[in-house]
Amino acid sequence: MELVEKKKFLTVGQFECAWGEEFRFKEAGRGCISFEASAQNDVTLVFREQIGSRHYHYKMDNHHNYTIILGSHRNRRLKIEVDGKTVVDVASIGLCCSSSFQSYWISIYDGLISIGKGLYPFQNLVFQWLDENPRCQVQYVGLCSWDKHVSYRNINVLPLEQNNNSLWGKFDYKGLEERTSDREGGDYRSENILTLRDFCENWEFSDLVFEVGYDGKAVPAHKLVLGVFGEIPCNLVEGRVFKLPLVSYAVVRAFLEFIYTGRTQIVDEEVDALLKLAKQFKVSSLIKQCQKLITRLEKNRKEVFTYSGANVEIMNDATRLSQSGGFPFETHLNLEKLKCFLSTGEASDVNIYIAGYGLVARAHKLILSLRSPPFAKMFTNGMMESSSSDISLQDVSPEAFSLLLKFMYCGELEMKETEMSPLLLDLLLLSDQFGITMLQRECSKRISECLSEDTVCPVLEVVSWVPSCKSLEEACKRHFAMHFDYCTTASSDFVSLDEATFKEILQAIRNFLLIFLWQQHPEMTVTCEEKVINAILVWCMQANEICGWAQIDDVLRSSDPAQLFGERISLLDALLHFVRFPLMHSSLLNKVRSSFYVLNFIYLLPIHGTKNERYQHRRSCYKELQYICDGDNNGVMYYAGTSFGEHQWVNPVLAKKIMVTASSPASRYTDPKALVSRTYQATCFAGPRMEDGRNCSWWMIDLGQDHQLMCNYYTVRQDGSMTFMRYWAFQGSMDGENWMNLRVHENDQTICWPGQFASWPISGPSALLPFRFFRVILTAPTAGDNSSLDLSMCFIELVGGGGGGGGGSGGPHIHGRAGGHKASGTFFGHYSGRILVLAALSLSPMFGVDRNDDGDVDWDLLDH
Repeated sequence: MELVEKKKFLTVGQFECAWGEEFRFKEAGRGCISFEASAQNDVTLVFREQIGSRHYHYKMDNHHNYTIILGSHRNRRLKIEVDGKTVVDVASIGLCCSSSFQSYWISIYDGLISIGKGLYPFQNLVFQWLDENPRCQVQYVGLCSWDKHVSYRNINVLPLEQNNNSLWGKFDYKGLEERTSDREGGDYRSENILTLRDFCENWEFSDLVFEVGYDGKAVPAHKLVLGVFGEIPCNLVEGRVFKLPLVSYAVVRAFLEFIYTGRTQIVDEEVDALLKLAKQFKVSSLIKQCQKLITRLEKNRKEVFTYSGANVEIMNDATRLSQSGGFPFETHLNLEKLKCFLSTGEASDVNIYIAGYGLVARAHKLILSLRSPPFAKMFTNGMMESSSSDISLQDVSPEAFSLLLKFMYCGELEMKETEMSPLLLDLLLLSDQFGITMLQRECSKRISECLSEDTVCPVLEVVSWVPSCKSLEEACKRHFAMHFDYCTTASSDFVSLDEATFKEILQAIRNFLLIFLWQQHPEMTVTCEEKVINAILVWCMQANEICGWAQIDDVLRSSDPAQLFGERISLLDALLHFVRFPLMHSSLLNKVRSSFYVLNFIYLLPIHGTKNERYQHRRSCYKELQYICDGDNNGVMYYAGTSFGEHQWVNPVLAKKIMVTASSPASRYTDPKALVSRTYQATCFAGPRMEDGRNCSWWMIDLGQDHQLMCNYYTVRQDGSMTFMRYWAFQGSMDGENWMNLRVHENDQTICWPGQFASWPISGPSALLPFRFFRVILTAPTAGDNSSLDLSMCFIELVGGGGGGGGGSGGPHIHGRAGGHKASGTFFGHYSGRILVLAALSLSPMFGVDRNDDGDVDWDLLDH
């Protein structure tokens, strides 16, 4: 079985089933499993008493089992089978897209099977079925597939408890659960939170009165609640009083108690009267339970049916699956009806206005109070809003508040944006303001998933002031630190961060200096100490534009530091302690020494020629590879072939260190291993394929799941053909699907003869981003004798550092002719014979570059 499990992710091969102790209910016959699935065919789950085999098939099982099949796009049907016999086969939801994951949950409670769709269990129920002869011993869950593999992730097996509030503490939100401590702002799900039970026979927010019996006893109720569970009679749509002279108070009380709490007790002789009242309001769940009870009572009669006068209990099936974990109601609500009440404003008792916008919704105080403790206090503690039918909110986004209201009514965030947007941040702040914990968690999760180097600063600036978003704040700080170079050079947004946040980020990068990210041991990265100094000085200056060390140094010599840095000058001392000066070149240290003399921070710098104990545990931890010429042995592809310096070179594709793929199928002349074989190939090309409605050709490099590269130079070699590429792009990706252009070539005439090498630098912010996948993609037909869409190249090499030893014009460096003989070529910009390139590799053990006694790189080793 193809089984890959990482962070709760697994893939099940064709006609196979995955089992495990981790997929076991805590209590036999009672449990819930939530998961995300991606499949080209049906998603099948089996529930049985014992673990099944790898090639398990439920049709051949002699033991009790439930099999639930979520139909794919082929049939879009839902099936439930008991012991191999189909008991349910209905049109239902399907996995409409095999390329994306969709969320589901399935629960079993004493034969009651509930199936829902969405991120959170016990919400968005789509189907329920009750087994009259329950298989109460099932406890193991098998994840199965048919003729296509199925991918599962975020699999959680949860116990079904009497109060499912505790389930949310056990559910895996990828580290983004908001803790329930006082330090994180408090979780509003406390003992004092209101539930629907609290409003049973309560005059608060009541808009309907039952006059019961001949004495007209008044019993309060709510049209909204009755309308959600059933239907309000036509004569009550506008009226307020409903007279029931022939119905006893006990019957009305049982009727309301069942609706508001999901269970009730009544004397057996009044069950018929309760059934009539339920039919009058069309409460289908109560009608069903009363009919079952009457049938059971009739079976117990002997010759003449007589009432025993005993109390009988009536309970809604859905009550056993309390939704209080996601929605503070103890019975199952029809959320579609609830959404209709919000959209139509029927039975509303409060108009919500937003300053500068006007009326945003006609809502219901009962729902707002159930979902939001602040709203509950507003409407019930004698404030002006308690008696008013209008409330006005200040400084609130109308779009965000509309989404918040919809979530309060249906428990689902109706927001389809897949990218980070200001609206999501507004919604996060609103959910915190009104104490809607579940919405806050959902917003935090989505923000975390959309987090990027360009959005982390605005997000961090907002959430750092929200005590209940500590987990999201920590995730942002980690992301910032891991991409420190990019976040501090692409824009000046980071200068808005507060002192404490900026210090924590500096502390995070203090002990790490990695260019290559080793994903099994993620580390914070910064390429050089000069970047840290620049970031500190720009932050203290609160500059609107990014400026380098040279500009800052010039300004320091002609300006008053107190005027330049303002109120933040007092923070310079503490922040500069995070810089590891001994790792800097002596030439740069001398410049720093000069400027620091102006700033009176000269004492921070190490004394030349002495050892500073403070820095003994911190060493340079990257390998410096020297780029000498095209086709040399100093690139990443070559180094991967040596297992990063551990043995003699072998083809890295054959050694399975990297993977090379082409746009066309592998063949004699489309050979992935030939592209990195380091030998001249007379014919080596990738043919075209159709992608997104257009033909394109490409070669792609996959560094493997444990490696990423910040590439800022790449080299290719033309094969022996005369078809030269002129329009192409060099791209990077993290997943092999979503690509970023690192360099785009338009009518590039660089390659003009067979066997020619050519290299190009990658500059700008994209050179600071790590990627796992790289590809060269042809965007237009080639030039030459036979113009075509074949991408002809027989060599590629990637390196990870900017050029040194000469002025850089950004043009290519070209060497060599057919057969690999060294020859002078056309140069764009000055070339001094050596270019220092830092290959973005994390090496174990790590090696530092050789330096001379003055602390500089020993260039004599490179002059060969």
